[in-house]
Amino acid sequence: MLSKLRLVWMAIVDLILLNVALLMAFMIRFDWKLPAEVLHAYRSLILLASIGRLGIFYFFGLYRWSFRYASLSEAIRIFQSVSTGTLFLISYSFFMHYSYIGRSVLLIDLLLCLFLIAAFRFVFRLHIKIQWKKPVVISIPVLIVGAGDAGAMVARELVNEKSKRYMPLGFVDDDPMKKRVHIHGLQVLGNFKEISRIVRENKVEEIIIALPNPSGKEIRDLISSCRDGGSVVKFKIIPDLQNLLSGKVELKKFRDVKPEDLLGRQEVPIDTTEVKSFLEDKVVLITGAAGSIGSELARQAAQFHPSLLLLWDHNENEMFFLQLELKKKYPRLQFFSIIGDIREIGLLKYIFSTYRPHVVFHAAAHKHVPLMEENPAAAVRNNIIATRNLVYASEHYKVERFVLISTDKAVNPTSVMGVTKRITEMLLQAKAQTSRTKFMAVRFGNVIGSNGSVVQVFKKQIEEGRSLTVTHPDIRRYFMMVNEAVQLVLQAGGIGKGGEIFILDMGEQIKIVDLAVNLIALSGLELDKDISIEYTGLRPGEKLYEEVLHDMEHDQATHHNKIFIAQPEPYNLNQLKKDIEELKNLSDRMDEAGILRKMKEMVPSYRPTLLEANTKWSVAT
Repeated sequence: MLSKLRLVWMAIVDLILLNVALLMAFMIRFDWKLPAEVLHAYRSLILLASIGRLGIFYFFGLYRWSFRYASLSEAIRIFQSVSTGTLFLISYSFFMHYSYIGRSVLLIDLLLCLFLIAAFRFVFRLHIKIQWKKPVVISIPVLIVGAGDAGAMVARELVNEKSKRYMPLGFVDDDPMKKRVHIHGLQVLGNFKEISRIVRENKVEEIIIALPNPSGKEIRDLISSCRDGGSVVKFKIIPDLQNLLSGKVELKKFRDVKPEDLLGRQEVPIDTTEVKSFLEDKVVLITGAAGSIGSELARQAAQFHPSLLLLWDHNENEMFFLQLELKKKYPRLQFFSIIGDIREIGLLKYIFSTYRPHVVFHAAAHKHVPLMEENPAAAVRNNIIATRNLVYASEHYKVERFVLISTDKAVNPTSVMGVTKRITEMLLQAKAQTSRTKFMAVRFGNVIGSNGSVVQVFKKQIEEGRSLTVTHPDIRRYFMMVNEAVQLVLQAGGIGKGGEIFILDMGEQIKIVDLAVNLIALSGLELDKDISIEYTGLRPGEKLYEEVLHDMEHDQATHHNKIFIAQPEPYNLNQLKKDIEELKNLSDRMDEAGILRKMKEMVPSYRPTLLEANTKWSVAT
């Protein structure tokens, strides 16, 4: 609509200038006095000149380019269109036998038209050149991805922005109907497949993604296309869809594309009524509360008004900052911080007997795969024995619901960390068969932004200018957002009947090397020029890819609102108790080879990594 108004406005101005030029030509030629026959010729020519020249201007594309970026090529087009119009008028005068007008009138008209039409278009360019003499910020050439409603709003914001910090060059869009269309004076230059060429030819420095709710694959493909074309650009993304629907798109709210945008995961809606029913006015205990998952659990649980929030962790520094945040956001929230190790039996008894929690979220664990390969005794004590003690205390003190934070590495485990988590899942499922406490587990993949995540490692390596280390070119993982993972935990706590394992439908696995390459591009760096990727080989206990369900679980799994629910498996609780007690004794004696053999016996699907010859132990398979 605005493009049509712009065309009409330009045509009206041109019409006025053409009339002025022709009138001035006649007045100059006849010394400002027009005889009757000349006046008749003028009236005949003026209508034809107006219609004819406007048609010729449109044909030569004088209404399809921005005055702001007028250059030599536009000046040539003006000369061609005005000259063509003059030849048309000469031909008309010849056939109408207006010979007494003389060629001088049309020559003067030619010169005046060239001057007025060019001046009208180049005055804006001249103004910009004058402004360059002042200390202003140089405009950044940007390309807008998406020519829909969102892209139109972004274009309008960029065009109307007073500081002119950005110089919008056009759009890319996959809709073939929009090719060459002009929106707010900006043209749709091509489709997504052509973006690398468009970026290179137009020397684009930044790309604004103006797609409502773009998928992670769309963002990754855009970055890959630019990278493959040899272009190094920065990427920005528009505010959330809600702001777009209200028409509130502000330039200051455009933000850089973040690693989590590469996932493009849609938020899983949770039934807040179910969550509220088991958290409101309840005493809620969170172990590992200072960690990335535990602290997000505290934030989200606080929204459902528990009567008391118990935060348990040994990391006093992070706990201090979490306290400050909760006090600020939830001034009426009652919470108590417990600094201590979950393996302390005395502290465990005191907490449960004093506060009598109704709900327990168990997020505390040793999670780093390579470290646990080197320290299996520590993994057993923290991940299995401490969890067993929490399970026993929860049942004894009549906890209503117990939710274990597990991992996809527990499926057909190859690592010590994974197999210890699998054993705790087995314990919960066995205990759920006889206990009034509803024991359940939630299993998910890597969490972007969590402490020690691969994204954090890559960011640190980029900041230090070091090569990004990837263990294998084919290694891939599931990724989730922290808030998304916690929503799953809360939903599980609401719908669990006891013994289930909940797994989010995590979509496609992402190759770690692709994540590394995209992070390099997002940092404005060029792969193998500014920074490289180094392959270090798979670490002990590391898989090429993860799974989310055991073979038996595949047959039992149901689906609920993008969540897989693996039903309880039958386990012999008495045998599990004996096996876990034996693991405890082995860990007390630091018999690490014995620990690995015992865990292999308990979890037949465990495929322990055979360590190098110079390691401390070997495992009988």
